[in-house]
Amino acid sequence: MSEPGSTANVLAAICSFFIPGLGQLVQGRLLAAGIHFILAALLWLIWLGWIVHIWSIYSAAVYRPEQ
Repeated sequence: MSEPGSTANVLAAICSFFIPGLGQLVQGRLLAAGIHFILAALLWLIWLGWIVHIWSIYSAAVYRPEQ
């Protein structure tokens, strides 16, 4: 089970650092991955994409799957 700070979550956070939503995709969270990717892409057009980008990294790093 992935805990915040686990190797799997750190790897997912690194993936999201490069492409928003990629970390969520690695974790198998398809809907979250799509939301992060689309929001970041749309908001980068008005220079606010960095907010979603950071949110994507944080979300991947602290993800804890339901039991």
